Amino acid sequence: MDAAEFRKRGKEMVDYVADYLEKIDKRQVFPDVEPGYLRPLIPDHAPQDPESFEDVFKDIEKVIMPGVTHWHSPYFFAYFPAASSFPALLADMLCGGIGCVGFSWAASPACTELETVMLDWLGKMINLPEEFLAGKDGQGGGVIQGSASEATLVSLLAARTKTIRRVQSEKPELTEADIMGRLVAYASDQAHSSVERAALIGGVKIKNVPSDDTFSVCGSALKKVLDEDKASGLIPFFFCATLGTTPCCSFDKLLELGPICNKENIWMHIDAAYAGSAFICPEFRHLLNGVEFADSFNFNPHKWLLVNFDCSAMWVKKRSDLTGAFKLEPLYLQHHHQESGNFHWQIPLGRRFRSLKLWFVLRMYGVTGLQDYIRKHVRLSHQFELLVLQDERFEICAEVVLGLVCFRLKGSNELNKALLKSINEAKKIHLVPCHLREKFVLRFAICSRTVESTHVKFAWQHISQLATDLLKTWEQNHHRQ
Repeated sequence: MDAAEFRKRGKEMVDYVADYLEKIDKRQVFPDVEPGYLRPLIPDHAPQDPESFEDVFKDIEKVIMPGVTHWHSPYFFAYFPAASSFPALLADMLCGGIGCVGFSWAASPACTELETVMLDWLGKMINLPEEFLAGKDGQGGGVIQGSASEATLVSLLAARTKTIRRVQSEKPELTEADIMGRLVAYASDQAHSSVERAALIGGVKIKNVPSDDTFSVCGSALKKVLDEDKASGLIPFFFCATLGTTPCCSFDKLLELGPICNKENIWMHIDAAYAGSAFICPEFRHLLNGVEFADSFNFNPHKWLLVNFDCSAMWVKKRSDLTGAFKLEPLYLQHHHQESGNFHWQIPLGRRFRSLKLWFVLRMYGVTGLQDYIRKHVRLSHQFELLVLQDERFEICAEVVLGLVCFRLKGSNELNKALLKSINEAKKIHLVPCHLREKFVLRFAICSRTVESTHVKFAWQHISQLATDLLKTWEQNHHRQ
Protein backbone atom coordinates (compact mmCIF):
# COMPACT_ATOMS: atom_id res chain seq x y z
CA MET A 1 0.00 0.00 0.00
CA ASP A 2 1.52 3.31 -1.06
CA ALA A 3 0.67 6.80 0.23
CA ALA A 4 -1.89 7.36 -2.55
CA GLU A 5 -3.81 4.20 -1.67
CA PHE A 6 -3.46 4.98 2.04
CA ARG A 7 -5.22 8.34 1.45
CA LYS A 8 -8.08 6.58 -0.31
CA ARG A 9 -8.40 3.67 2.15
CA GLY A 10 -7.92 5.95 5.15
CA LYS A 11 -10.95 7.99 4.11
CA GLU A 12 -12.96 4.79 3.66
CA MET A 13 -11.95 3.61 7.13
CA VAL A 14 -12.90 6.93 8.72
CA ASP A 15 -16.31 6.66 7.01
CA TYR A 16 -16.69 3.09 8.23
CA VAL A 17 -15.84 4.02 11.85
CA ALA A 18 -18.12 7.08 11.75
CA ASP A 19 -20.98 4.94 10.39
CA TYR A 20 -20.29 2.26 12.99
CA LEU A 21 -20.49 4.76 15.86
CA GLU A 22 -23.43 6.68 14.41
CA LYS A 23 -25.53 3.55 13.92
CA ILE A 24 -24.22 1.49 16.83
CA ASP A 25 -27.63 1.55 18.53
CA LYS A 26 -28.98 -0.62 15.68
CA ARG A 27 -26.51 -3.40 16.51
CA GLN A 28 -27.23 -6.00 19.20
CA VAL A 29 -25.19 -4.89 22.18
CA PHE A 30 -23.85 -8.37 23.08
CA PRO A 31 -22.78 -10.91 20.43
CA ASP A 32 -24.53 -14.19 19.58
CA VAL A 33 -21.38 -16.30 19.36
CA GLU A 34 -19.94 -19.26 21.23
CA PRO A 35 -16.26 -19.55 22.28
CA GLY A 36 -14.15 -20.61 19.29
CA TYR A 37 -16.52 -18.96 16.76
CA LEU A 38 -13.71 -17.16 14.91
CA ARG A 39 -11.26 -19.93 14.02
CA PRO A 40 -13.48 -21.63 11.36
CA LEU A 41 -14.13 -18.24 9.70
CA ILE A 42 -10.52 -17.65 8.65
CA PRO A 43 -7.80 -19.87 7.13
CA ASP A 44 -5.55 -21.74 9.53
CA HIS A 45 -2.36 -20.10 8.20
CA ALA A 46 -1.27 -16.68 6.91
CA PRO A 47 -1.63 -16.08 3.13
CA GLN A 48 1.47 -16.84 1.06
CA ASP A 49 0.76 -13.97 -1.33
CA PRO A 50 -0.61 -10.49 -0.53
CA GLU A 51 -4.37 -9.97 -0.47
CA SER A 52 -6.17 -6.78 -1.46
CA PHE A 53 -7.51 -4.20 0.97
CA GLU A 54 -11.03 -5.01 -0.34
CA ASP A 55 -10.63 -8.62 0.83
CA VAL A 56 -9.52 -7.51 4.28
CA PHE A 57 -12.21 -4.84 4.53
CA LYS A 58 -14.96 -7.29 3.56
CA ASP A 59 -13.98 -9.55 6.45
CA ILE A 60 -14.52 -6.86 9.12
CA GLU A 61 -18.30 -7.39 9.04
CA LYS A 62 -18.00 -11.11 8.37
CA VAL A 63 -15.37 -12.12 10.94
CA ILE A 64 -14.91 -9.34 13.50
CA MET A 65 -18.25 -7.62 14.09
CA PRO A 66 -20.20 -10.81 14.91
CA GLY A 67 -17.92 -11.25 17.94
CA VAL A 68 -17.81 -7.65 19.19
CA THR A 69 -19.40 -6.52 22.44
CA HIS A 70 -20.42 -2.96 21.56
CA TRP A 71 -19.03 -1.00 24.51
CA HIS A 72 -20.09 2.32 22.99
CA SER A 73 -23.70 1.29 22.44
CA PRO A 74 -26.24 3.38 24.40
CA TYR A 75 -27.62 0.01 25.59
CA PHE A 76 -24.33 -0.96 27.24
CA PHE A 77 -24.63 -0.49 31.03
CA ALA A 78 -21.96 -2.97 32.20
CA TYR A 79 -18.63 -2.50 34.04
CA PHE A 80 -17.74 1.19 33.86
CA PRO A 81 -17.67 3.49 30.83
CA ALA A 82 -14.94 3.14 28.20
CA ALA A 83 -14.31 6.62 26.85
CA SER A 84 -14.33 7.48 23.17
CA SER A 85 -14.71 10.64 21.13
CA PHE A 86 -13.91 11.76 17.61
CA PRO A 87 -11.08 14.13 18.69
CA ALA A 88 -9.46 11.28 20.63
CA LEU A 89 -9.73 8.91 17.66
CA LEU A 90 -8.10 11.49 15.39
CA ALA A 91 -5.30 12.01 17.91
CA ASP A 92 -4.74 8.25 18.08
CA MET A 93 -4.42 8.20 14.31
CA LEU A 94 -1.75 10.91 14.52
CA CYS A 95 -0.02 8.98 17.33
CA GLY A 96 0.14 5.90 15.09
CA GLY A 97 1.34 8.02 12.18
CA ILE A 98 4.20 9.67 14.08
CA GLY A 99 5.00 6.25 15.54
CA CYS A 100 7.71 7.37 17.94
CA VAL A 101 8.76 5.16 20.83
CA GLY A 102 9.10 7.73 23.61
CA PHE A 103 11.46 6.05 26.06
CA SER A 104 13.53 9.19 26.71
CA TRP A 105 13.47 12.91 26.06
CA ALA A 106 15.90 12.48 23.17
CA ALA A 107 13.79 9.68 21.66
CA SER A 108 11.09 12.31 21.02
CA PRO A 109 11.10 15.60 22.96
CA ALA A 110 7.48 16.49 22.09
CA CYS A 111 6.24 13.12 23.38
CA THR A 112 7.90 13.63 26.77
CA GLU A 113 7.13 17.32 27.19
CA LEU A 114 3.49 17.31 26.07
CA GLU A 115 2.76 14.48 28.52
CA THR A 116 4.25 16.41 31.45
CA VAL A 117 2.27 19.55 30.56
CA MET A 118 -1.01 17.68 29.91
CA LEU A 119 -0.79 16.00 33.33
CA ASP A 120 -0.31 19.45 34.86
CA TRP A 121 -3.39 20.69 32.95
CA LEU A 122 -5.40 17.72 34.16
CA GLY A 123 -4.07 18.04 37.72
CA LYS A 124 -5.16 21.69 37.81
CA MET A 125 -8.61 20.75 36.46
CA ILE A 126 -9.22 18.50 39.50
CA ASN A 127 -7.50 20.94 41.84
CA LEU A 128 -4.69 18.58 42.86
CA PRO A 129 -2.34 20.02 45.50
CA GLU A 130 0.64 21.87 44.01
CA GLU A 131 3.11 19.16 45.13
CA PHE A 132 1.68 16.73 42.57
CA LEU A 133 2.39 19.04 39.63
CA ALA A 134 5.67 19.16 37.71
CA GLY A 135 5.47 22.88 36.91
CA LYS A 136 8.82 24.38 36.00
CA ASP A 137 10.72 23.01 38.98
CA GLY A 138 8.33 20.96 41.12
CA GLN A 139 9.38 17.67 42.73
CA GLY A 140 6.23 15.82 41.69
CA GLY A 141 4.48 15.41 38.39
CA GLY A 142 2.32 13.16 36.29
CA VAL A 143 2.77 10.28 33.88
CA ILE A 144 0.37 8.38 31.60
CA GLN A 145 0.22 4.68 32.47
CA GLY A 146 -1.59 2.04 30.43
CA SER A 147 -4.09 1.24 33.18
CA ALA A 148 -4.88 1.83 36.86
CA SER A 149 -3.47 -1.66 37.55
CA GLU A 150 -0.07 -0.47 36.30
CA ALA A 151 -0.26 2.69 38.42
CA THR A 152 -0.99 0.61 41.54
CA LEU A 153 1.89 -1.76 40.77
CA VAL A 154 4.37 1.06 40.07
CA SER A 155 3.46 2.83 43.32
CA LEU A 156 3.65 -0.43 45.31
CA LEU A 157 7.11 -1.23 43.91
CA ALA A 158 8.33 2.31 44.64
CA ALA A 159 6.97 2.06 48.18
CA ARG A 160 8.66 -1.31 48.63
CA THR A 161 12.07 0.03 47.55
CA LYS A 162 11.70 3.13 49.73
CA THR A 163 10.74 1.08 52.81
CA ILE A 164 13.51 -1.49 52.35
CA ARG A 165 16.09 1.31 52.14
CA ARG A 166 14.64 3.07 55.20
CA VAL A 167 14.53 -0.08 57.35
CA GLN A 168 18.07 -1.07 56.29
CA SER A 169 19.39 2.34 57.30
CA GLU A 170 17.73 1.93 60.74
CA LYS A 171 18.70 -1.76 61.15
CA PRO A 172 21.73 -2.55 58.96
CA GLU A 173 21.83 -6.14 60.27
CA LEU A 174 18.61 -6.99 58.35
CA THR A 175 18.97 -8.34 54.81
CA GLU A 176 16.65 -7.32 51.99
CA ALA A 177 15.09 -10.81 52.15
CA ASP A 178 14.40 -10.44 55.91
CA ILE A 179 12.56 -7.19 55.28
CA MET A 180 10.68 -8.42 52.19
CA GLY A 181 9.27 -11.33 54.17
CA ARG A 182 7.78 -8.94 56.73
CA LEU A 183 6.32 -6.28 54.41
CA VAL A 184 2.53 -5.94 54.27
CA ALA A 185 0.32 -3.95 51.89
CA TYR A 186 -3.34 -3.09 52.63
CA ALA A 187 -6.50 -2.30 50.71
CA SER A 188 -10.24 -2.27 51.29
CA ASP A 189 -12.19 -5.53 51.02
CA GLN A 190 -14.00 -3.65 48.22
CA ALA A 191 -10.79 -2.76 46.32
CA HIS A 192 -10.24 -3.93 42.76
CA SER A 193 -8.53 -7.31 42.33
CA SER A 194 -5.64 -5.52 40.56
CA VAL A 195 -4.39 -4.34 43.98
CA GLU A 196 -4.04 -7.92 45.17
CA ARG A 197 -2.36 -8.74 41.88
CA ALA A 198 0.15 -5.91 42.35
CA ALA A 199 1.13 -7.41 45.73
CA LEU A 200 1.44 -10.84 44.11
CA ILE A 201 3.78 -9.46 41.42
CA GLY A 202 5.62 -7.39 44.03
CA GLY A 203 6.21 -10.48 46.19
CA VAL A 204 4.65 -9.01 49.34
CA LYS A 205 1.77 -9.96 51.66
CA ILE A 206 -1.50 -8.08 51.27
CA LYS A 207 -4.38 -7.82 53.74
CA ASN A 208 -7.95 -6.64 53.31
CA VAL A 209 -9.16 -3.93 55.65
CA PRO A 210 -12.87 -4.47 56.41
CA SER A 211 -15.17 -1.76 55.05
CA ASP A 212 -18.07 -0.27 57.03
CA ASP A 213 -21.79 -0.38 56.28
CA THR A 214 -21.35 2.20 53.48
CA PHE A 215 -18.64 -0.07 51.94
CA SER A 216 -15.91 2.48 52.86
CA VAL A 217 -12.73 1.97 54.87
CA CYS A 218 -12.46 4.29 57.87
CA GLY A 219 -9.44 5.19 59.99
CA SER A 220 -10.26 2.99 62.98
CA ALA A 221 -10.49 -0.16 60.82
CA LEU A 222 -7.05 0.49 59.29
CA LYS A 223 -5.50 1.34 62.67
CA LYS A 224 -6.78 -1.91 64.21
CA VAL A 225 -5.16 -4.04 61.47
CA LEU A 226 -1.90 -2.05 61.60
CA ASP A 227 -1.60 -2.38 65.39
CA GLU A 228 -2.12 -6.15 65.22
CA ASP A 229 0.45 -6.57 62.43
CA LYS A 230 3.10 -4.36 64.01
CA ALA A 231 2.69 -6.26 67.29
CA SER A 232 3.53 -9.49 65.45
CA GLY A 233 6.68 -8.03 63.86
CA LEU A 234 5.34 -7.21 60.40
CA ILE A 235 6.19 -4.00 58.52
CA PRO A 236 3.17 -2.16 57.04
CA PHE A 237 4.41 -0.18 54.02
CA PHE A 238 1.61 0.49 51.52
CA PHE A 239 -2.10 1.31 51.60
CA CYS A 240 -4.25 1.61 48.50
CA ALA A 241 -7.30 3.78 49.16
CA THR A 242 -10.12 3.53 46.62
CA LEU A 243 -12.32 6.42 45.52
CA GLY A 244 -15.24 4.91 43.61
CA THR A 245 -14.93 1.15 44.19
CA THR A 246 -15.77 -1.17 41.29
CA PRO A 247 -18.65 -3.03 42.96
CA CYS A 248 -20.65 0.00 44.16
CA CYS A 249 -18.64 3.23 43.75
CA SER A 250 -18.01 3.74 47.49
CA PHE A 251 -15.32 6.09 48.79
CA ASP A 252 -12.67 5.31 51.41
CA LYS A 253 -12.37 8.00 54.10
CA LEU A 254 -9.15 9.74 53.06
CA LEU A 255 -9.28 12.41 55.78
CA GLU A 256 -9.12 9.67 58.43
CA LEU A 257 -6.75 7.31 56.58
CA GLY A 258 -4.21 9.86 55.33
CA PRO A 259 -2.87 11.05 58.70
CA ILE A 260 -2.52 7.43 59.90
CA CYS A 261 -0.49 6.50 56.81
CA ASN A 262 1.71 9.60 57.17
CA LYS A 263 2.35 8.91 60.86
CA GLU A 264 3.16 5.24 60.26
CA ASN A 265 5.46 5.86 57.28
CA ILE A 266 3.05 4.03 54.97
CA TRP A 267 2.85 4.99 51.30
CA MET A 268 -0.76 5.94 50.49
CA HIS A 269 -1.78 5.43 46.90
CA ILE A 270 -5.24 6.55 45.77
CA ASP A 271 -7.00 4.59 43.03
CA ALA A 272 -9.84 6.70 41.61
CA ALA A 273 -9.90 4.91 38.25
CA TYR A 274 -13.56 5.63 37.44
CA ALA A 275 -14.56 8.41 39.85
CA GLY A 276 -11.54 10.65 39.28
CA SER A 277 -12.96 12.22 36.12
CA ALA A 278 -15.90 13.62 38.12
CA PHE A 279 -13.54 15.69 40.28
CA ILE A 280 -13.36 18.26 37.46
CA CYS A 281 -16.85 19.32 38.65
CA PRO A 282 -16.65 21.54 41.75
CA GLU A 283 -19.69 19.79 43.29
CA PHE A 284 -17.80 16.44 43.32
CA ARG A 285 -14.33 17.73 44.21
CA HIS A 286 -14.95 17.21 47.98
CA LEU A 287 -14.74 13.46 47.30
CA LEU A 288 -10.99 13.99 46.77
CA ASN A 289 -10.44 15.86 50.07
CA GLY A 290 -7.52 14.19 51.83
CA VAL A 291 -5.49 13.68 48.64
CA GLU A 292 -2.94 16.02 50.24
CA PHE A 293 -1.88 13.09 52.49
CA ALA A 294 -1.25 10.74 49.54
CA ASP A 295 2.08 9.86 47.92
CA SER A 296 0.50 8.93 44.58
CA PHE A 297 -2.86 9.32 42.90
CA ASN A 298 -4.37 7.81 39.76
CA PHE A 299 -7.50 8.00 37.62
CA ASN A 300 -8.47 6.91 34.11
CA PRO A 301 -9.43 9.58 31.58
CA HIS A 302 -10.03 6.54 29.34
CA LYS A 303 -13.06 5.65 31.46
CA TRP A 304 -15.08 8.82 31.77
CA LEU A 305 -13.25 11.73 30.17
CA LEU A 306 -13.78 11.03 26.46
CA VAL A 307 -10.16 9.92 25.89
CA ASN A 308 -10.11 6.43 24.38
CA PHE A 309 -8.12 3.58 25.89
CA ASP A 310 -5.34 3.55 26.98
CA CYS A 311 -4.75 6.67 29.07
CA SER A 312 -4.41 6.30 32.84
CA ALA A 313 -3.21 9.45 34.61
CA MET A 314 -0.89 9.02 37.60
CA TRP A 315 0.72 11.67 39.77
CA VAL A 316 3.40 11.42 42.46
CA LYS A 317 4.46 13.91 45.10
CA LYS A 318 8.13 12.96 44.85
CA ARG A 319 9.20 11.71 41.48
CA SER A 320 12.58 10.71 42.95
CA ASP A 321 10.71 7.87 44.74
CA LEU A 322 9.87 6.38 41.33
CA THR A 323 13.16 7.08 39.57
CA GLY A 324 14.97 5.74 42.63
CA ALA A 325 13.12 2.44 42.28
CA PHE A 326 13.31 1.95 38.51
CA LYS A 327 16.31 3.80 37.09
CA LEU A 328 18.97 1.97 35.08
CA GLU A 329 21.09 3.89 32.60
CA PRO A 330 22.84 1.76 29.96
CA LEU A 331 24.99 3.79 27.58
CA TYR A 332 22.54 3.53 24.65
CA LEU A 333 19.84 5.32 26.67
CA GLN A 334 22.09 8.15 27.89
CA HIS A 335 21.92 11.62 26.37
CA HIS A 336 22.57 15.25 27.29
CA HIS A 337 19.18 15.92 28.86
CA GLN A 338 18.95 12.91 31.16
CA GLU A 339 16.67 14.46 33.76
CA SER A 340 13.99 15.80 31.40
CA GLY A 341 10.75 13.88 31.43
CA ASN A 342 8.95 11.03 33.12
CA PHE A 343 10.01 7.89 31.28
CA HIS A 344 11.44 6.06 34.32
CA TRP A 345 8.05 6.05 36.03
CA GLN A 346 6.55 3.00 34.36
CA ILE A 347 7.01 -0.73 33.76
CA PRO A 348 7.63 -0.77 29.98
CA LEU A 349 10.51 1.26 28.58
CA GLY A 350 8.73 2.29 25.38
CA ARG A 351 5.64 4.45 25.35
CA ARG A 352 3.19 5.67 22.74
CA PHE A 353 2.46 9.36 22.21
CA ARG A 354 -0.69 9.09 24.36
CA SER A 355 -0.75 12.70 25.51
CA LEU A 356 -1.93 13.75 22.03
CA LYS A 357 -5.36 12.33 22.90
CA LEU A 358 -5.56 14.42 26.05
CA TRP A 359 -4.41 17.53 24.21
CA PHE A 360 -7.01 17.15 21.45
CA VAL A 361 -9.88 16.31 23.83
CA LEU A 362 -9.14 18.98 26.45
CA ARG A 363 -8.90 21.64 23.75
CA MET A 364 -11.91 20.59 21.68
CA TYR A 365 -14.31 20.02 24.61
CA GLY A 366 -12.90 22.54 27.07
CA VAL A 367 -13.37 22.10 30.80
CA THR A 368 -17.01 23.20 30.57
CA GLY A 369 -17.83 20.65 27.84
CA LEU A 370 -16.32 17.85 29.91
CA GLN A 371 -18.14 19.00 33.05
CA ASP A 372 -21.44 19.00 31.13
CA TYR A 373 -20.71 15.45 29.97
CA ILE A 374 -20.06 14.16 33.52
CA ARG A 375 -23.12 15.95 34.91
CA LYS A 376 -25.37 14.49 32.23
CA HIS A 377 -24.27 10.94 33.12
CA VAL A 378 -24.84 11.59 36.83
CA ARG A 379 -28.32 12.96 36.06
CA LEU A 380 -29.15 9.82 34.06
CA SER A 381 -28.05 7.55 36.91
CA HIS A 382 -30.33 9.43 39.32
CA GLN A 383 -33.14 9.10 36.77
CA PHE A 384 -32.63 5.31 36.80
CA GLU A 385 -32.40 5.29 40.61
CA LEU A 386 -35.76 7.07 40.81
CA LEU A 387 -37.39 4.54 38.47
CA VAL A 388 -36.10 1.70 40.66
CA LEU A 389 -37.34 3.38 43.85
CA GLN A 390 -40.83 3.79 42.39
CA ASP A 391 -41.17 0.00 42.07
CA GLU A 392 -41.63 -1.61 45.49
CA ARG A 393 -40.42 -4.97 44.17
CA PHE A 394 -36.88 -3.56 43.94
CA GLU A 395 -34.30 -2.09 46.32
CA ILE A 396 -31.28 0.20 45.92
CA CYS A 397 -28.21 -1.38 47.57
CA ALA A 398 -25.67 1.45 47.82
CA GLU A 399 -25.73 5.23 47.72
CA VAL A 400 -25.84 6.60 44.16
CA VAL A 401 -23.08 9.23 44.05
CA LEU A 402 -21.94 9.30 40.41
CA GLY A 403 -23.01 7.23 37.39
CA LEU A 404 -23.53 3.80 38.96
CA VAL A 405 -26.74 2.35 40.42
CA CYS A 406 -26.62 -0.91 42.41
CA PHE A 407 -30.07 -2.49 42.63
CA ARG A 408 -31.83 -5.84 42.97
CA LEU A 409 -35.20 -7.50 43.34
CA LYS A 410 -36.17 -7.91 46.99
CA GLY A 411 -35.70 -11.61 47.50
CA SER A 412 -33.11 -14.34 47.18
CA ASN A 413 -29.78 -14.25 45.35
CA GLU A 414 -31.12 -17.06 43.12
CA LEU A 415 -33.99 -14.82 42.03
CA ASN A 416 -31.59 -12.00 41.12
CA LYS A 417 -29.24 -14.38 39.28
CA ALA A 418 -32.25 -15.53 37.26
CA LEU A 419 -33.19 -11.90 36.50
CA LEU A 420 -29.68 -11.05 35.31
CA LYS A 421 -29.59 -14.20 33.19
CA SER A 422 -32.85 -13.25 31.47
CA ILE A 423 -31.61 -9.65 30.90
CA ASN A 424 -28.34 -10.74 29.33
CA GLU A 425 -29.91 -13.56 27.32
CA ALA A 426 -32.41 -11.12 25.78
CA LYS A 427 -29.35 -9.06 24.61
CA LYS A 428 -31.33 -5.81 24.44
CA ILE A 429 -29.09 -4.26 27.11
CA HIS A 430 -25.95 -5.51 28.84
CA LEU A 431 -25.35 -5.57 32.63
CA VAL A 432 -22.89 -7.23 35.02
CA PRO A 433 -23.39 -8.11 38.72
CA CYS A 434 -21.41 -7.67 41.93
CA HIS A 435 -21.54 -9.04 45.46
CA LEU A 436 -22.21 -6.60 48.29
CA ARG A 437 -21.67 -8.60 51.48
CA GLU A 438 -23.95 -11.61 51.03
CA LYS A 439 -26.16 -10.01 48.38
CA PHE A 440 -26.03 -10.70 44.65
CA VAL A 441 -26.56 -7.24 43.13
CA LEU A 442 -27.11 -5.88 39.61
CA ARG A 443 -24.96 -2.93 38.54
CA PHE A 444 -26.37 -0.32 36.14
CA ALA A 445 -23.58 1.97 34.93
CA ILE A 446 -24.16 4.93 32.62
CA CYS A 447 -21.47 4.27 30.01
CA SER A 448 -21.95 5.47 26.45
CA ARG A 449 -21.13 8.93 25.11
CA THR A 450 -24.43 8.82 23.20
CA VAL A 451 -26.70 7.51 25.98
CA GLU A 452 -29.86 9.55 26.53
CA SER A 453 -32.84 9.58 28.87
CA THR A 454 -34.81 7.49 26.33
CA HIS A 455 -32.25 4.66 26.54
CA VAL A 456 -32.41 4.67 30.34
CA LYS A 457 -36.24 4.54 30.26
CA PHE A 458 -36.13 1.73 27.71
CA ALA A 459 -33.67 -0.21 29.89
CA TRP A 460 -35.87 0.15 32.95
CA GLN A 461 -39.07 -0.87 31.13
CA HIS A 462 -37.23 -3.89 29.76
CA ILE A 463 -35.85 -4.90 33.20
CA SER A 464 -39.23 -4.31 34.82
CA GLN A 465 -41.07 -6.47 32.24
CA LEU A 466 -38.53 -9.30 32.58
CA ALA A 467 -38.93 -9.10 36.37
CA THR A 468 -42.72 -9.38 36.02
CA ASP A 469 -42.37 -12.46 33.78
CA LEU A 470 -39.77 -14.00 36.08
CA LEU A 471 -41.78 -13.46 39.27
CA LYS A 472 -44.83 -15.14 37.70
CA THR A 473 -42.96 -18.32 36.77
CA TRP A 474 -40.90 -18.17 40.00
CA GLU A 475 -44.06 -18.10 42.15
CA GLN A 476 -45.69 -20.91 40.12
CA ASN A 477 -42.60 -23.12 40.45
CA HIS A 478 -42.34 -22.44 44.16
CA HIS A 479 -46.06 -23.19 44.70
CA ARG A 480 -45.57 -26.55 42.93
CA GLN A 481 -42.74 -27.41 45.29
